[in-house]
Amino acid sequence: MADNIRYIYADNAATTKMSQTALDAMLPCMTEFFGNPSSLYSIGQKAKEILEESRQIVADQINASVKEIYFTSGGSEADNQAIRTAAVLGAKKGKKHIISTKFEHHAVLHTLNKLEKEGYEIILLDVGSKGIVDPEDVRKAIKDDTALVTIMYANNEIGTVQPIKEIGAICREKGVLFHTDAVQAAGHLHIDVIDQNIDMLSISGHKFHGPKGCGVLYAKKGIILSNIIEGGAQERGKRAGTENVPAIRGMAAALKEAVENIDKTAAHLIPLRNKLIEGLNKIPYSELNGDAENRLPSNVNFCFEGIEGESLLLLLDDKGVSASSGSACTSGSLDPSHVLLAIGRPHEVAHGSLRLSLGEDATEEDVDYLIKSVTEVVTYLRNMSPFWRDLTEGKRPHIFAE
Repeated sequence: MADNIRYIYADNAATTKMSQTALDAMLPCMTEFFGNPSSLYSIGQKAKEILEESRQIVADQINASVKEIYFTSGGSEADNQAIRTAAVLGAKKGKKHIISTKFEHHAVLHTLNKLEKEGYEIILLDVGSKGIVDPEDVRKAIKDDTALVTIMYANNEIGTVQPIKEIGAICREKGVLFHTDAVQAAGHLHIDVIDQNIDMLSISGHKFHGPKGCGVLYAKKGIILSNIIEGGAQERGKRAGTENVPAIRGMAAALKEAVENIDKTAAHLIPLRNKLIEGLNKIPYSELNGDAENRLPSNVNFCFEGIEGESLLLLLDDKGVSASSGSACTSGSLDPSHVLLAIGRPHEVAHGSLRLSLGEDATEEDVDYLIKSVTEVVTYLRNMSPFWRDLTEGKRPHIFAE
């Protein structure tokens, strides 16, 4: 590739680079304190000590009690266990009604699909064109037999932040369990499970510069979790399997560092995010997806008429830009994003989306290069597109304003 290419990783919503802080915390657990934390001898007990110290660190970052923290393999497992738990607890009381939204992560939606086949009633709320849930819609949807409300904290594709405290307060008032998938929010937004009335919450370490394959389920005291992995007494008997102490230690260290720097990071990223939005808005027949202000500090998601997302990503990669057309979990799918369809984007443009998620080390020069590269690629693809020719010649109507 040409010497003037700039290499920019702009897919931090998919995964983040491991921080030096996380690596430094993990290494001793792999080389020196590598014992099984369930063992009675000293090297195992040292691992147990590190495990519980990490549990306390994680609890402190979300204002939880140490006994409310359960370590998992990631956000998907935490989502599954939280939802399954609420379903089981609800069924015991004759409550089999669950409320969620149309743009949740598939870890939530697929779990709900399975529960629906098992006889549960699932209601998926609309999120409006700006991708934000109306708390009053939640209130209206709650019934006497509602067992759970599960609504993500921040959307993984369009980055919109939900009114979690207000939704949690409604659930608390109605006596309904409230779970939030906070995978995109943890380490990037302030979380307080007590103040925000959260009963269960899911976290994944690799979204804030921790290791992959490690996550957290917070479950408020008194909630008896249903096991989805059997086999041992680890995690107070609620999640079998030898704990991944190095990953847990790295995740805890990364989360603590991220939380300590949330305000500083946001102050750096928000102006860059806004500059990127302003620059991409200058591309004709393009639109930002989701609310312009009430979104994650790092997230920019656009649709471009006459563009296929896959071609856009491949040509951006040639320019040194790593980006996404949506959730990395479904990037191999030919279907349009369910998130974009949920906010009212038609299929024709939902296929042509671009998600850019900036890292803490992003610069103004990076943003300038991103604007330049995306503009060039969109122009190139449109110039060779028969569909775009039909639009410019008036044979098809434009969806967006110029």
